[in-house]
Amino acid sequence: MKKISTVTNGSLLIAEPFLGDSNFERSVVLVCEHSDEGTFGLVLNQTTNLNLSDVIDDVYAEYPLFLGGPVQQNTLHYLHRRPDLIDGSIRVGEGLFWSGDFEQVKQAINIGTLPETDIRFFVGYSGWGEGQLESELAEKAWIIARSEAPFLFDTPADQFWRGILKSMGGEFKAMANYPVDPRLN
Repeated sequence: MKKISTVTNGSLLIAEPFLGDSNFERSVVLVCEHSDEGTFGLVLNQTTNLNLSDVIDDVYAEYPLFLGGPVQQNTLHYLHRRPDLIDGSIRVGEGLFWSGDFEQVKQAINIGTLPETDIRFFVGYSGWGEGQLESELAEKAWIIARSEAPFLFDTPADQFWRGILKSMGGEFKAMANYPVDPRLN
């Protein structure tokens, strides 16, 4: 992964080690939509104890649900790398797509053509109003990096934050090993 200086659709927001916000502690957020009016993103590395079949009756696979963020946790979102199977997908990065025709998603899961390794589901999302994210960036609360679809789908959630920082090298590699509570160091 590479550090970048500007937030765009498909950017990753990596929480600095001592952010101090329990909603985003050591989180990695994929920016799905960014404009002057605000930003919509999904936390990639917060798991839940739920599966997709727990919240959708006519899906018969046990795909895990991730916590996309603290906003509207009664909504379902998904990222995937199969626009060939899902019409209406929105490209957010190289080989990375957001949303699309949910009926096609359910059908592809149920017949076995959309494996868990090609799609991730999220309840809730992360949202910032006009100027809010820019203010947090000015306070150095987030590190911005370019996303890479293979890493996003192939890396276990509990290794995300540390793995991305290590892949960035230099000062970020050292940051990956900071303790959660420096007083315990």
